[in-house]
Amino acid sequence: MDLGTNNCRLLVAKPEAGSFRVVDSFSRIVRLGEGVSRTGLLSSGAMDRTVEALRICADKMQRQGVSRMRCVATEVCRQAENSTEFLDRVKTEVGIELDIITTEEEAGLAVDGCSPLLDHRNKNALVFDIGGGSTELVWLRLRNRQRTEVLGWTSIPYGVVSLTERHGGVTLSGDAYQNMIADVTEHIVRFEEQHGIADFIRQGQVQMLGTSGTVTTLAGVHFGLKRYNRRRVDGAWLHTSKMIEICERLANSNYDDRVQEPCIGEERADLVVSGCAIVQAMHNQWPIRKLRVADRGVREGLLVGLMKEADREQDAADKAAHKTNLSKVET
Repeated sequence: MDLGTNNCRLLVAKPEAGSFRVVDSFSRIVRLGEGVSRTGLLSSGAMDRTVEALRICADKMQRQGVSRMRCVATEVCRQAENSTEFLDRVKTEVGIELDIITTEEEAGLAVDGCSPLLDHRNKNALVFDIGGGSTELVWLRLRNRQRTEVLGWTSIPYGVVSLTERHGGVTLSGDAYQNMIADVTEHIVRFEEQHGIADFIRQGQVQMLGTSGTVTTLAGVHFGLKRYNRRRVDGAWLHTSKMIEICERLANSNYDDRVQEPCIGEERADLVVSGCAIVQAMHNQWPIRKLRVADRGVREGLLVGLMKEADREQDAADKAAHKTNLSKVET
């Protein structure tokens, strides 16, 4: 389970043929981080909404007979001064223990979750995850045999919620969109100066992969979906020129028009422009021709980690049993 600044997401799965098969899932926009960028505190209303969603997650896990789990919280709980009190409440009222992970682990989990979509015919990959309170960037070297090496990562302290609260979402001033882009660009330029990613892009050696509600929403709008369809979106390739056209159109539209977009709706209409600004800031610095869209990320990364943990425990048990049997034979 992944509890973020904006969403609460659950994935229940069974190991199957070296991967996993999803048996249940849940996603709800809870806006836990509402107002945190201004007050530094989780509000009572946001906590109530989130606890309600977590109860649904707990019920689903119990019904499915979950035997191994990991439940994490990200940026908003790293920031909020009262996050410890919130986690205690969740443990008492819902029975779920939330683990607040670091930005580095969050970035690593996103990469693990998206790894099946990385094309290792490229030499490098740039993976980004736009969250509610922050945006993670990971610069990878793609090696043979589907192995990856992290060359660098950063956490930009702006996500769709924090950027919207800073510049507006329902009503935007004429220069708000450009100001959003400028806020994000400062951090992107710093990452570029460290790693020289633009040179690799010019040589045609980089795959860019985006995982977040923003990029999946943009994909849904691009494909003209009347209703969001994960199978149509996950793994899709988008021409970035078309994506930027959508970003600019949404930035110049009013709130009511954005609400009418089937893949945006009222829940995302105030946040989508800030997400577009983050995407456009990256495109301005790294004008790659195509972007691969991932409707997967931290949750899938958590599942991969749980499966590896189970395999290690089984290997240890098998070795212990083998050692015991050898001792009996020698005796």
